[in-house]
Amino acid sequence: MALEGLQERYVNFYTDFAFKKLFGTEVNKDLLISFLNALLSGEEEIKELTYCEHEKERKGIFSVYCMNEKGEHFLVEIQKAEQRFFKGRSAYYSTFPIREQGSKGNWNYELKSVYAIGILNFSFDDSDPNYYHHEVKLVNIKTTQVFYNKLTYIYLEMPKFRKTESELENLFEKWLYAIIHLPDLIERPQALRETVFEKFFRVAEIACFTQQERVAYERSLKNYRDWYSIAETAEYRGWERGYNMGLLEARAEARAKGRAEGRNEAKRLIAENMIKMGMKVNDVCRITGLSMEEVKRIRS
Repeated sequence: MALEGLQERYVNFYTDFAFKKLFGTEVNKDLLISFLNALLSGEEEIKELTYCEHEKERKGIFSVYCMNEKGEHFLVEIQKAEQRFFKGRSAYYSTFPIREQGSKGNWNYELKSVYAIGILNFSFDDSDPNYYHHEVKLVNIKTTQVFYNKLTYIYLEMPKFRKTESELENLFEKWLYAIIHLPDLIERPQALRETVFEKFFRVAEIACFTQQERVAYERSLKNYRDWYSIAETAEYRGWERGYNMGLLEARAEARAKGRAEGRNEAKRLIAENMIKMGMKVNDVCRITGLSMEEVKRIRS
């Protein structure tokens, strides 16, 4: 496969190749551990991860499934475009690590925690442009207390994270900034000087890839660009159809309004002639369908 000539220094994180290389390989799992610990903000301290086998990747969605030293499960996904039943799909796949914990024979249903984490290259909640970090648990609606704390959904709407390098406040925000801006950077930002980012940028540098890795990344990047183009085209077509439907509806409304105005004008002309003939107001109203006030205005 001929390479198109990559101009970026670092990979696009949202490609299948980059996501798996940076977060889904044994040699680089310290990167994923750092990201998860920053994401969970002290709620969970992960010291070790073990990658688990999982089903074949779904189109447009790439995932890493792993367990920490406590046996807790982490399903980390990137998703490039919104799906119609995004939340339902997310809930469905989160049940896999739950069902895998079932034991044969006598079992008391004691489960280890499951975290389903979505790194989303789209926004699904337009209620607040600054609300990008969603953490969802099973909650008692009446008391607002967490009903079950061992199933957690975390969604990151990456397009909503707009902080600049000088505004980054903690390691979690630095990770988001690095993921979003990776393919646009020429060198590692001054704010990202932690040791973990030194490795992150080194592993992400395209010039250090083998020929086989470059070919694999180029193919993955092409798939990403094709997917992005398809999604953008679908969005444009939807807008275009909506726009055209709006024009058609406006034209139909104008024609209907024109016809109605024409009928009203005809009624007024007939009423004028009837008034000139000396007909009573009540009779003019009954024959033309005009109101008493309209006929009186015409007569005056």
